[in-house]
Amino acid sequence: MQIKQNVKLGKPLIHYITNPISINDCANMVLAVGAKPIMAEHPLEVSEITTVSKALAVNLGNITDVRMESMMISGRTAFKRKIPQVIDLVGVGCSKLRLDYAKRFISECHPSVIKGNTSEIKAICGVKSSAKGIDVGVSDIITEQNFAENIEILKELSLQTGSVITATGVVDIITDGTYTFLITNGCEMLSMVTGTGCMLTALIASYISYGNILEGTVLATALMGICGELSENVKGTASFKTELIDNIFSISDDVVMKKIKYKLR
Repeated sequence: MQIKQNVKLGKPLIHYITNPISINDCANMVLAVGAKPIMAEHPLEVSEITTVSKALAVNLGNITDVRMESMMISGRTAFKRKIPQVIDLVGVGCSKLRLDYAKRFISECHPSVIKGNTSEIKAICGVKSSAKGIDVGVSDIITEQNFAENIEILKELSLQTGSVITATGVVDIITDGTYTFLITNGCEMLSMVTGTGCMLTALIASYISYGNILEGTVLATALMGICGELSENVKGTASFKTELIDNIFSISDDVVMKKIKYKLR
């Protein structure tokens, strides 16, 4: 839990270039864990802002020419200055534009973390996938039958890129090519609210800001799932989102340790 405390005490500045659909919720997620968000995306200022930040997050949702230009500038700056960064592969399984851009970003900016659902990760790897819009395709859902195969795909991508790979789903899989964590926290309502995946990216950026890439990614992913479980007994999806952010803000280390469900492979 030292990472969690470091962020709360250090209040790192997190630069997040994301889509307008989820930008407010993402900023509030960063604030909820004690960090400070800045959501700048103008191409003429993003390098300067990334330079003074402790971590960078970029998100391919609702992509535009300006945002694509800004993300690449910031990604190159982060790589040059050894600032941890995460890319969220939103929609690369259903859009050639996003897929080609993501591959270029990974090649030139070398993100610390590559995050997406299984369909999106497969698309990046050049493996046939069945993405349904920005959602994972039915045939790409992790099951006991394809579990080992999918883990190997993720491990290979991690070794090729030097990035921690995070595949989200019913079982979240996080690997650095050597150690693989399987996290089973979460609830169905997390998939029923727009932007929860983007919010997880905000948490990952916050928790990798002091350089603990694998551990920070595992903590962020588990925390999102745990707080989803704690928030699901509500009237509906709107109150769920409010409760989710409240639980992210207030959860104790003891509750995290008690509720976390993971296996190390």
